[in-house]
Parts: sequence; C-alpha cells; structure tokens
Amino acid sequence: MPKQTRDETGPVVELPLSVDRTSPVPLYFQLSQQLEAAIENGALTPGSLLGNEIDLAGRLGLSRPTVRQAIQALVEKGLLVRRRGVGTQVVHSQVRRPLELSSLYDDLEAAGQRPATRLIAHRTEPASAEVAAALGVPEGDDVLYVERLRSAHGEPMARLGNHLPVGLFGLDADRLETTGLYRLMRAAGITLHSARQTVGARAATTPEAALLGEAEGAPVLTMARTTYDDTGRAVEFGSHIYRASRYAFDFQLLVRA
Repeated sequence: MPKQTRDETGPVVELPLSVDRTSPVPLYFQLSQQLEAAIENGALTPGSLLGNEIDLAGRLGLSRPTVRQAIQALVEKGLLVRRRGVGTQVVHSQVRRPLELSSLYDDLEAAGQRPATRLIAHRTEPASAEVAAALGVPEGDDVLYVERLRSAHGEPMARLGNHLPVGLFGLDADRLETTGLYRLMRAAGITLHSARQTVGARAATTPEAALLGEAEGAPVLTMARTTYDDTGRAVEFGSHIYRASRYAFDFQLLVRA
C-alpha cells in the first residue's frame, strides 16, 4: 500500500517501487512504467506529489539523472507536471479503453477513475438522415436524444451523445447522472449483443473545447457506434468525442493465416 507523508508543499505519496538491475529494460523505463501504472490504477491520484528526486533516487539506489529521466517521460505524456515551489505533481491518468461492447462509465469505474456525469440534454427530436439510417427508422420520426458530459477525478473526459428509439424503455433522466446508459438498458431487460463502431480524430470546435476544458482546435477522438440487441434490432446510436490528452483506445490485432 502507498504511504503518505507530508512536506512543506503538502501530501507526498511514497510508493513501494523497485528496479531489477538484471533486466535488459533500462532502469529509468522500469521506474517510469511503475509510476505510470500507479497513476492509472489510482494509487497516485491527481494532485499527489512524488516528493524529492534526491530522496527517491536514494531510496532506489539510482542516480538522480535516471530518476529525472523517468519523471520527464511522464511529464511529456502529460501525466505529471513540475510546479515551481511545489514539486512534481500528478495531473491525471489517461484512460485506455479496450475496443469492446462496454460503456465508458463501466470502464472508468473498473479502472478506479471515479466517474461522474452531468446531463446536458434529454429530449425528443426528429431523426436526421444519419440517425434514421443507424436506427432503422424513417427520417424525421421522433427519437430520444441524450447528451452527457462524463468526467473522472473531476476532469472532463468525454461528451456523449446518444439517440435511441422512442419507447424503447423508460429512461429516467436522473438515473443518467448516477450510472451508465448500458447498465440502465440491461436493467430494463435489453440484451446487448453487438455493435458497429467507427473511431476517428479531428480538432475540437469552440463549444466542444469549452465543454471539455481544452484549447480551441485541440485534438479530440471521435467514436460513432450503433448497438444491436439479441434480436438484431438497433437500440442505440452514439456519437461521442473524447479528449485525446486523457483518452486512448486499445486494439488487439490478430494475424490472419
């Protein structure tokens, strides 16, 4: 378990770190990987301080340049920041999401990221051509639109927009701020079976950047997904954007024989 102490700048987390000098993996990279894992699993939360480089080097029997190189690698990834008069501080952890049929809420919760949701929109509107094609309804027919801002550790992560067929199930707006959409669908007896998904990237618009806490034109990841139940019916069309600085998709590729 990480130990927490205090210095003149605030709480400092002491992790059970170690390095293997018999390994061909460079020592700085071993340390960097352990620190990154601690950030991703929540042992080092946003705002935590790493403490003095000299103390860390002495505890691990490493040179100060080796420790500095490990920390700099995480600074360049955006996971740590050096603050004058404060020290090296955890900024956030990047969420790595596997490409499978799961909800962002469940993925964040499983990663110990403390998800939170703000409901932006919950309304009925006419289906656009894109939404109508995805859900298999006539263009202009009413569909339910839900828009949410999903955060983790108080940091905006994604803007989620979902269209659903009207009358699919009773969708309580209040519950959308306390749990994930897929959980609500499963609780209503809907069996999610498969999905078609497209991932892309582009620059954030001014409103998107403001919502996500990014600079205008910052890179965002995009995801469009149509989800089907076990009868083959389209039950949801999602159009989401994610902060590229906070989020990544993981792919597993298989070699075709």
